[in-house]
This record gives sequence, C-alpha cells and structure tokens, in this order.
Amino acid sequence: MQYGDQMRQIFAFSGVLQSPGGRSSFDLVRHAVGLTGIEPGAPVRVCYIPTAVGDSPLAVTATAERFATIPGVEASALTLFTQPSVPDIAAHLMAQDMIFVEGGSVANLMAVWRVHGLRPILRECWEEGILLSGVSAGSICWHLGGPTDSFSDALDPFEDGMAILPYSNGVHDDFPDQPRRETYRRQVNEGVCAPGYASEDGVGLHYIDTELHEAVTIVDGKTGWWVAPGVAEPLPTRLI
Repeated sequence: MQYGDQMRQIFAFSGVLQSPGGRSSFDLVRHAVGLTGIEPGAPVRVCYIPTAVGDSPLAVTATAERFATIPGVEASALTLFTQPSVPDIAAHLMAQDMIFVEGGSVANLMAVWRVHGLRPILRECWEEGILLSGVSAGSICWHLGGPTDSFSDALDPFEDGMAILPYSNGVHDDFPDQPRRETYRRQVNEGVCAPGYASEDGVGLHYIDTELHEAVTIVDGKTGWWVAPGVAEPLPTRLI
C-alpha cells in the first residue's frame, strides 16, 4: 500500500530488547521508511534525533551505519548538545520525509525539546505529511504520555508528551525485567493515564491522522493492546 502526500502518519514502536531469531529494532525502522510513500529508487530523507540518549555520538554513528544499508535513504542527525547541529532546526526538519526519534529518557527528551522549540516544529512536520517515528521513549513522546523509568525503576507516570495522539502509550509491554504490563493497566484503571495503546517488544503501531491504522510485529506471536479502564484487548497484529 502506498500513502499519498500530506497524509499525516506516526509509526511508534517498542524495540526488541531481547532479540529473537536475528530480528532487530531496525527492521521496524525499515518498515517505517516504506510508509513514507516515496517511490522506489527516489531518495528518502530521514532525520535521526537522539536527544533521549543525550545525543550519544556512538548512537549517531551506529544509526548512520544502519541507515546506509537502506537503498535510497539520505540520513542526517539533529543533535542539540551542546548546541543544535544545524543552523535552522525548522528548515532542516521540514525538509525531511521521515523523522526517527531514539529511545532513552522520555522526560529528558521532552524537556530538551521544549527548550529548543521542537514541539511546535514537529507538530507542523506531522501536519505537512512528514512521517514521525520513534522507538520506546520515541514512541511515548507522540502520545499523551505513559509509564516511564525516566525517574526511577518504579515506572512513574509521564504526562507531558506531544499529545499529537490522544492516547497514552505503554512500551515494552511484555518486558520480563520490569512490571510494565501490570503498571500500565493499573495506571489506566486508576485514571492516572488516559486509555491508550500498548506494544509488546517488536510491535509497531501505525497511526493515520490520529486513528490506529494497523499494528505490526517482527516477532511472531507478539501483539499490541488497547487498554482502557477494566479493558485490555489484544489487537490484530500483522507479522512483517
């Protein structure tokens, strides 16, 4: 399926923390590139934003190397430490076909974005049909918020997301080392978090406008969930 110009899209996903069968989180990034609707053979401009990992040079280098394996992708990185790496943030981001946000600390991510004025710029990018994507913290950020370990291992509720998507978001919903599933459902049941969508490891949520269009997975048997007070319904999830 091809998606036309100006279609507002977000592809938010949970990375594979424990890799099965050789699949990696970057397989979901490749899928996101395909959602841009750019014709095969034409350049696809992608900007990587690693704010949530403190603009780690290692992350920038590793991601550039991975993007280099996708034919046609012209990748750049926007770093904000110690100052923005481009002279005009808005102009740079508005020139992209896709923006990919790294995981890490969603609380620090949103705080730094606020200081540098990225929130309205990224919303305008979405309005103009630039695909917004991200993993983990880069998934929560497009939503109202969700449980996060940005503050402590207690998975505190985070409520300062971009709110482009009017739902909360639970990531790594089945990660065995933290009670993410139980915590997210409890926070929704208690009204601490709004109803929303959870993604197990390896699952991506594709939104068109503000509606969920499809859940996909790179790990057989993994799924997404709709979570509301007293409700946890598995989503039809397509293996890619």
